[in-house]
Amino acid sequence: MQDLLSILFYIRKSRNKNATKATVYLRITYSGKRAEASTFLSVPLGKWNAKANKVMGHSAEAKRVNHHLDILRKHVFRAYQELLDQEEEISAIRIRNRLVGLEESRHNILEVFETHNQKMEQLVGKDFSFRTLQRYKTTKSHLTEFIKAEYNLEDMSVKRVELTFINAFIYFLKTEKDLAHNSAMKYLAYFKKIVRICYANGWIDQDPFYNFKVRLQQKEREFLTRKELVSIIQKEFRYKRLEQVRDLFIFSCYTGLSYSDVCKLTPDDIVLGIDGDQWLRVKRTKTGTISNIPLLEMAQEIIEKYRDQELPNNALLPHSSNQKTNSFLKEIAVLCGITKDLTFHMARHTFATTVTLANGVPIESVSKMLGHRSIKTTQHYAKIIDRKLGEDVGLLKEKLKQLDQSSSATK
Repeated sequence: MQDLLSILFYIRKSRNKNATKATVYLRITYSGKRAEASTFLSVPLGKWNAKANKVMGHSAEAKRVNHHLDILRKHVFRAYQELLDQEEEISAIRIRNRLVGLEESRHNILEVFETHNQKMEQLVGKDFSFRTLQRYKTTKSHLTEFIKAEYNLEDMSVKRVELTFINAFIYFLKTEKDLAHNSAMKYLAYFKKIVRICYANGWIDQDPFYNFKVRLQQKEREFLTRKELVSIIQKEFRYKRLEQVRDLFIFSCYTGLSYSDVCKLTPDDIVLGIDGDQWLRVKRTKTGTISNIPLLEMAQEIIEKYRDQELPNNALLPHSSNQKTNSFLKEIAVLCGITKDLTFHMARHTFATTVTLANGVPIESVSKMLGHRSIKTTQHYAKIIDRKLGEDVGLLKEKLKQLDQSSSATK
């Protein structure tokens, strides 16, 4: 590749006809295109050797100028090598600009990611939730590992983020991090936002995600049946920690609130509804939408149970960390004979299906209580109910068929 690069020093005479000295200029040629810059060195006109690209003679001044030109030549090759190592676009102008300190400001993807996360951290509780911030931080951590493993670099220019980079990152998430498709796509969506920031600021010429679609695989959302729900409600636990987690979970099953939304509830969130009964009015952490939820009898009983307890931050209900809560739910599932992977988010699915839609609550009302921005999100639960209904009807048909056969046999 260095055959494409050539370096030439030449003198440019002054317009003053009486001048006895001339300024030495540097000409960089790469792939047939030139870029020039002044060395700010002056030499006697009669002492310049154009063929040798240096000052003739052995005087102290000649040695000083020639030594400086040698250093400049080395700096040109160093600038060229840096661009080559970083796989940046190479041109005579870019080599010249880097040499004289005019190289355009460079932006590295992890550096941009870190700046984004630092700004986001200042807005936690206002525009973003702590959980969302943690997801961005996790994405950056995965990206850091990927760049180190794939390119052996601590960081890299945003200009190198192309479609091949994106596909390789997806492969890394699925293989090295052992993530399922949907989990990998969710992290990719956070990375996509960072790339879009780079594009919006003009740090990259094209958006590599322009023709890339982040597609999630449709996954069956598990929920508790009425029988399973009742078994958890009626179960008596020896340990207070399990009892409190059970109560928090059941409260979510009858309100549809997520873990983060339940944890931030205070008595002030209970309001008088248009029907004269108690309602919850909550601003969803994830979407920022307002949810108005009537307090069903089961939810009211749980609130009454803890009404006289003094809880930190004036919390409505006692709660542990998300990690501990889900760990305790695994114990509860075993004690109640439930084989499903019981997580706190399953409570929200249970509210949408078993508690509301299955009991005839209109999907529009369910969507509002869940705080969904679009009813299309809620329609997925309706499809689950329809499928479950179809399965139940299928079982009914089979039983009726068996009864008919049994009746015919006795005649």
